Amino acid sequence: MKQNYDSGPAAKLITVRRLCKSFTNGGASIDILKDLDLDLSTGESVAIVGASGIGKSTLLHIVGTLDRPDSGELLFKGEDVFSYDDLKLARFRNRSVGFVFQFHHLLPEFSAVENAMMPALINGASRQKAIQAAAKILVRVGLKDRLNYRVGKLSGGEQQRVALARALVLKPALLLADEPTGNLDISNSEQVHSLLMELNQEFSMTLVVVTHNTELASFMSRRVTIVDGSLTPVT
Repeated sequence: MKQNYDSGPAAKLITVRRLCKSFTNGGASIDILKDLDLDLSTGESVAIVGASGIGKSTLLHIVGTLDRPDSGELLFKGEDVFSYDDLKLARFRNRSVGFVFQFHHLLPEFSAVENAMMPALINGASRQKAIQAAAKILVRVGLKDRLNYRVGKLSGGEQQRVALARALVLKPALLLADEPTGNLDISNSEQVHSLLMELNQEFSMTLVVVTHNTELASFMSRRVTIVDGSLTPVT
């Protein structure tokens, strides 16, 4: 069943203002993000493209609250999430944000269901309900016959589908994907591309993808890059 996250498809989900992030390298400070602004609406899909090292993954990690900025604010449905303490922020992230990375970070000795159910367990669901939720989303991503397979025995494409199911098991409002097909062959990449777009529509979730893959980027409703630390549209 589709979950409604806000009042309509154009409702504001994320507002980023004056975001700054720098790193120190060899004693020198390097500005990666500088007064960056970003608005994300409920249900939209955005590709962040461009050369390596411009800050794409840094921005994704901050939007997903895996990292904190040096300054600036990130509002989720109007609320400043970086005002939360670390525990509250972790709970928010678990419930509201799903992550898919190039390397799936699954536990190879655990089954597909056991991997996919973990966010639900962390969120306080009973084991039975967590299994039910995990099995349902695994079936949706095409793994009906792989529920109890150890993920170490699955193909690369199947493993990435398990990672996608894990990210979506709690039906988060925001799905962030960092090079989600960068480790897959062409056939599996195309299948994951299609699946991402289908799920974006089905769950009315906001999808942000960092990618070098021009085909995947072309599916998104909006494409942006980072120039001198700030966002600029890509046509």
